[in-house]
Amino acid sequence: MTSHFRLTDLAGLRANHVIASIASHRGHQAVRLVLAPDAVTPDNPNFAIIEGLDFANGSIEVQLASQVLAEFGPEPRGFIGIAFRISSGLGKFEGVYLRPKNARETAHIRRNRSVQYFSYPGFKFDRLRKEAPGEYETYVDLELGAWTRLRIEVEGDKARVYVHDAVQPTLIVNDLKHGADARGAIGLFLDRGTEAFFRDLKVTPK
Repeated sequence: MTSHFRLTDLAGLRANHVIASIASHRGHQAVRLVLAPDAVTPDNPNFAIIEGLDFANGSIEVQLASQVLAEFGPEPRGFIGIAFRISSGLGKFEGVYLRPKNARETAHIRRNRSVQYFSYPGFKFDRLRKEAPGEYETYVDLELGAWTRLRIEVEGDKARVYVHDAVQPTLIVNDLKHGADARGAIGLFLDRGTEAFFRDLKVTPK
């Protein structure tokens, strides 16, 4: 049975190193997140947890949008995504995020880093990029500020990531680092220099 969280208020959200509020973005009420002053980046447990979910396998779908905060300079990419199978102590989780700014860059290597899988704590983007170049990140067309549909299908130690209304996955992960039996909470994730918006989260367990 699908659980639907419209994310038009803060009920049932637990902030971890983020500041949450409700805002209107491009015609829709949504949860707005920015990093708290104590947040550490990159690829750390910076998210708002959806209380009451214990997710193992199934589908996670959300509408999200991000903007770059000008005070952080040119480097932030608009990092926004979903953390899943978050352990009770927040010590480990899997994550997928988008870098919308990368998708419209002229440097091809940047464009190919538009979608990213990582696993906390041992397999952040830099280790994965060094040890398996191109295996855990790829290109998809994105636009800063635009509402984007992200869907993650999880089964065992595999995940398939769909962006927009694509029939075929944009990214396939065949070896989720915490293994096939991991389970836990779901979080709305962001990273450095990002103003993030989330709405219409749907979770369908399998």
